[in-house]
Amino acid sequence: MAIRVAVAGAAGKMGVAVCEAVEGADDMVLAAQVDPALGVDLADVLGEVDVVVDFTRPDVALGNIQAAVDAGVHVVVGTSGFDMSAVRPGNGAKVLFAPNFAIGAVLMMQLAAQASKYMPKVEIVELHHDQKLDKPSGTAKRTAEMIAEASGKTDVEIHSVRLPGIIANQEVIFGELGQTLTIRHDTTDRRGFMPGVLLAIRKVGSMDGDLVTGLEHVLD
Repeated sequence: MAIRVAVAGAAGKMGVAVCEAVEGADDMVLAAQVDPALGVDLADVLGEVDVVVDFTRPDVALGNIQAAVDAGVHVVVGTSGFDMSAVRPGNGAKVLFAPNFAIGAVLMMQLAAQASKYMPKVEIVELHHDQKLDKPSGTAKRTAEMIAEASGKTDVEIHSVRLPGIIANQEVIFGELGQTLTIRHDTTDRRGFMPGVLLAIRKVGSMDGDLVTGLEHVLD
């Protein structure tokens, strides 16, 4: 049976891309496009869907997530800049928060965590479009968390850039006497996020935990 998907933030740039990706997937149905600009509220469609994908704003995402969970609907979250720990799991609904849906970005974070065990100094530079509201990005914060988990480095400095003409880029720069190592990922088109979004939609309902952070937890 096809997965019935609602996209919250459907009128935004990422929302439009997600809607197109869902419509192109053989095992999914775009059941609802939720956005104030479209005159559709999430509460009105929760009884009709299996998964909500949230690409909204930090000030509304938490309410959307909790409403879906309370209705027993799984949630895939791409919005960052708010406290995910405030979500109250329950009703059999599972929530997957992915700071970045690009497979290459997930690999970048994993490689950075591995390298941090051997290189003494590290800083992160993240660049995004000038309409991104949160700073630093969720990807940068998650990278720093993974580095801390792997090597105990808790003082990783993050530099944020917000400029037009950029979609999403990040580099992790390691320094050692006489050498540097840079691990970089560039997103040149929002379609690069879509395989990860579709994977998350397919996997969220079968996750072990109710509230999971990181696309790496559902990669095959």
